[in-house]
Amino acid sequence: MFPRIYRVPYRWGISRPLGRQTTDALDRGMESPTERGECWTGAWGDEGALGTIFMDLDALSGIVVYKHTGPDVMTVTAALDRITIARPLTEICDLEYSGRVTYASGRSSMEITCKVARARKEGEPSKPEDVLLTCMFTMVALDPTTKKPVNVPRLVCTTPEEERIYKMGEAKSLTKKKAAKMSLLATEPNDPESALIHKIWLRQLEYHDPNSDLRQPPNVVPMSKTQVSTASIMQPQYRNRHQTMIFGGFHLKETFELAFCCAASFAHARPIFISADPCAFRNPVPVGSVLYLTATIAYTDPPLLEEDGSEPQHKDPKNPVTRLHVRVDSKVRDVEHGVAKPTGQFNYTFSVPKDVKVMPHTYEEYMMFIDARRRVQLGDVQYRQEQAESQQERRKLADDFNLAE
Repeated sequence: MFPRIYRVPYRWGISRPLGRQTTDALDRGMESPTERGECWTGAWGDEGALGTIFMDLDALSGIVVYKHTGPDVMTVTAALDRITIARPLTEICDLEYSGRVTYASGRSSMEITCKVARARKEGEPSKPEDVLLTCMFTMVALDPTTKKPVNVPRLVCTTPEEERIYKMGEAKSLTKKKAAKMSLLATEPNDPESALIHKIWLRQLEYHDPNSDLRQPPNVVPMSKTQVSTASIMQPQYRNRHQTMIFGGFHLKETFELAFCCAASFAHARPIFISADPCAFRNPVPVGSVLYLTATIAYTDPPLLEEDGSEPQHKDPKNPVTRLHVRVDSKVRDVEHGVAKPTGQFNYTFSVPKDVKVMPHTYEEYMMFIDARRRVQLGDVQYRQEQAESQQERRKLADDFNLAE
């Protein structure tokens, strides 16, 4: 059902020509319209199928990366850099997945760029208007015995187009490194963020002040009331090629579906997926363990208040649209529940046709709010980088992105 098409013979060496590397593809086709309807379309239409698409994309990135590194190393998914919807899936059709290594500096990590497009006739390449979504995974090569990072072949660019693709990956890598240095685990909130926290806290007090006429609107929901949680046993049919650990794509699918449910529960409306923001896989999930997932609405755009204390307005008040940033925290325990390990933090952005806002109360919730706000801003910068026409403009966007200022 999933034929793999290797279009170009692969070349071995100490470096990999970007233009000559294999572009791997999977044709996601079904036998009949009935089978397509039952096996492919999700319970919520195209949004329900996205979890399965994400799982397939992680599998494809594994195929691509092993053709770059060879079979002598063990590769793992370290992070999902970003998934962006280009054109929503509005009909049942065959899909073609394709991907290639777009950034590898010669160290242990590699960027894999994948896309999903409507499949055309055999031998006919997809066109830009066929592309449904694009995404990037960061894969890391490990020594099978020591489990320590090992260097992989670097990419060599031979044409201006290959140079452009490689430079885009390099710019994104610099942006991610700068964002990591500004993590709330490494630095405290900056002055504008601290002022915003104080203004939200004052507004919270004002809602409960008997001497004030201002009361909490019904569309403002405490963050603690937005949480949705699940617990599930990890079955062996979801293991990866290393046999003892759960496939990262399945983990990603589970977090996405919970995030979708959390957004729907919060907004009382059907969410539309916008993007998966940068997230990392911190620890593997063993077969037979218990996986705990907790989804929280961490940020809404427009937010409750702006930095200057004003209340933001929708562009079209009669037809409001709100962006919801959903954070999914994942941890795993053994069956005896003696040891718990965090396995990752996953971040998804949806839009809903409602005017809804989330309000943090505790210090932990304020930090989640600020972290989500930063991630939304970073996602906007990355989107502008993708739309930029020149490398100079992309680098300027990366240099200007400094939330600590």
